[in-house]
Amino acid sequence: MNQNIPEYTLNDGLKVPAIGLGTYSLKGEEGVKAMVAAIDAGYRLIDSAVSYENEGAVGKAIKRSSVPREELLICSKLPGRRHPYQEALATIEESLYRADLDYYDLYLIHWPNPKKDLYVEAWQAMIEAKKRGYIRSIGVSNFLPEHLDRLIQETGVAPSINQVELHPFFDQEEQREKHAEHGIVTESWSPLGRGNDIVQHEKIVRIAEAHGKTGAQVILRWHTQLGAIPIPKSGSLPHQKDNLDIFDFELTPEEMDIVSSFNRKDGRLWGQDPGEVEEY
Repeated sequence: MNQNIPEYTLNDGLKVPAIGLGTYSLKGEEGVKAMVAAIDAGYRLIDSAVSYENEGAVGKAIKRSSVPREELLICSKLPGRRHPYQEALATIEESLYRADLDYYDLYLIHWPNPKKDLYVEAWQAMIEAKKRGYIRSIGVSNFLPEHLDRLIQETGVAPSINQVELHPFFDQEEQREKHAEHGIVTESWSPLGRGNDIVQHEKIVRIAEAHGKTGAQVILRWHTQLGAIPIPKSGSLPHQKDNLDIFDFELTPEEMDIVSSFNRKDGRLWGQDPGEVEEY
């Protein structure tokens, strides 16, 4: 693993790097090339999902890269339509077949889909998949505090990670506090606020100039100092390298407050409330 990237130890003992590569929309040959470039540049945590329809490309990139499989941490996610117990187990097996892998390092339930009320059943399947050796560490994505409480109460097993929408417009303070209570690591999807120009905001640019960094690097550093793992998506090698280059400087408490000042009560950029969203 890149020695410049700090690690977190999850509640089940798995060590993961403090930044990863998001692969949403990285597909086909171009996606494979982008992922190979990212791995060769130093990324070791690669985030995918059944719904991204690119597990095959991830598997191909692993085989083409110069990094041994055992040094990589590969993640995928269970879609909402596959929450029933037996379907969940079969889906995890199919994920492995598509990527041509013997195991996933991380596997997450993508959304709780609370209206269907099958996420506890899906979690039980995840626990079984881990026992079978399909997965090294099991977690969730987009789970609200009440969903986490129910999983733990009914199964006795806390997720190792919860991947949630987190960016300066939505800093998820209460959610992160809940994670800390249960020893759950926070992972940030859309860490740069996809589709917004916050990286060019004058306040962010001023901080960036003070450190000789870019606006994107400042925001990614903000994530890591919050204790969250950002997983920015980029198919561009220069951007991939820039996104990794965030561990040689530190934001002051005042600068952290400036970035956090963009937070809004409900700053979700696409209105994807996990209490309402039904993901299939």
